[in-house]
Amino acid sequence: MNIDTGARQVKPLLLNCDMGESYGSWHMGLDAEVMPYIDCANIACGYHAGDPGIMRRTVAMALEHGVTVGAHPAYPDLVGFGRRSMACSPEEIRDLLHYQIGALDGICKVLGGRVAYVKPHGALYNDMMADPLKLRTVLEAVAAYGSGLPLMLMATADNRAAQALGDEVGVPLWFEAFADRAYTASGHLVSRRLPGAVHHDPAQVVEQALRLARGEALVAADGSALKLLASTLCVHGDNDSSVAAVRQIRQALDALEAR
Repeated sequence: MNIDTGARQVKPLLLNCDMGESYGSWHMGLDAEVMPYIDCANIACGYHAGDPGIMRRTVAMALEHGVTVGAHPAYPDLVGFGRRSMACSPEEIRDLLHYQIGALDGICKVLGGRVAYVKPHGALYNDMMADPLKLRTVLEAVAAYGSGLPLMLMATADNRAAQALGDEVGVPLWFEAFADRAYTASGHLVSRRLPGAVHHDPAQVVEQALRLARGEALVAADGSALKLLASTLCVHGDNDSSVAAVRQIRQALDALEAR
């Protein structure tokens, strides 16, 4: 898969979704309903969600639908669903990334696939975006695992510092935007603790996806115009309305590409 992360907007905008986040008898998400409409599946690797059986079934489903598999590693936080920051050293971050990527990659290998990219989950994702040292640690861990393995990370109002760091370490970057989240003026996500942080109206979610695909500015939480340069769009499919939104986004992006 070739994804251009340069200055121009890329068409088509690839859809990615967090997958495999059930655990044992606890069911999370509507993976089977969403999988036919996405391009990339970020599959949980057991630290915030997922277990070997869930991972195997999710990888098999992705391969059946021709969906690219990505590792979705997190801090070791099953109770908090990986959304709580942890005081991990650089060595611990490296090891937890290699452990989780390797586990998913092993399952992929058995099923005839491979891990094609890495997207950290939850607090680990947010921490690396806020702390250049953590981002460097993640990049170096990804580079050490596999030469040319891309890292998916958040597109912000200015991607230049992250891009320069990725170029220095030698890791391709896939910048992502979110169709169902509100943004600050700097291009960071509004905290889930604040009202209006998550868009629940499918029409609003589809409209934001189309604006991103067309390279148009969004309206940030403070009312300012926000331009995001992204090559992939994160969508969520954990309830019936979000599945409907994913389906509508897929149809809308396909129609936009066909023009």
